[in-house]
Amino acid sequence: MASVRAVLIDIDGVLTVSWKPLPGAVAALRALRAAGLGVALVTNTTSRTRASIAETLAEAGFEVGPEDVLTAPAVTAAHLAEHCPGARCLLLNSGDIAADLGDVRLVEEDAEVVVVGGAGPGFDYAALNRAFGALQRGARLVAMHRNLYWRTDAGLQLDSGAFLLGLERAARVEAEVTGKPSRAFFEAALARLGVGAEQALMVGDDIESDVLAAQRAGLTGVLVRTGKYQTHERTGGTPDHVVDSFADVPRLLGLAE
Repeated sequence: MASVRAVLIDIDGVLTVSWKPLPGAVAALRALRAAGLGVALVTNTTSRTRASIAETLAEAGFEVGPEDVLTAPAVTAAHLAEHCPGARCLLLNSGDIAADLGDVRLVEEDAEVVVVGGAGPGFDYAALNRAFGALQRGARLVAMHRNLYWRTDAGLQLDSGAFLLGLERAARVEAEVTGKPSRAFFEAALARLGVGAEQALMVGDDIESDVLAAQRAGLTGVLVRTGKYQTHERTGGTPDHVVDSFADVPRLLGLAE
């Protein structure tokens, strides 16, 4: 742990649940900053912009700004600009993320790319069938993430990964994933912090998308027992560390007794 210079932190289920701080999370983040560690909040959240996320977290007591937040929509915008600049994109998402998509060209018809964000009321039959039709006509499929569910204060809620599997199977295509668990997402966060993978810790509640994916990218993976955590013994890998909550991370790093 002595070589750790930066910490990547998932938000939902790690720092907050339904945007309410988990016990000890505010103080733990403050301790990391006081130790001079780089911090990036990395999230697949697709219902809010970076600025909105930072504002909500700041109101909850976290010392963060928009520059600390890296979202799947922001990384998706960069991916589209690099790999299909100017393409007509059909967005399937619940929430207003236009500010983070920048110059992405959004259309309702004749799409060249179907972009799948996060699930919600907008994932009705008509919207899914419109996306399916575009894929049948040759559109590429880009997904911001593959999350099957997320946790709220009302319990686990179904996410877009479940619908994405159906679109892939029906249209016989495979999605390009831009958010976690893609290696490119972690590399983008590391580049922002100016550190190598061997110098970074990833803290998450999702064993597959957060922790094991980070480990495959060369980071140290820390799983917390909050949020969507469920027993990890039957998964395809083992976290480097498992702690009860984000409040335990400073102690893990030797920053607190």
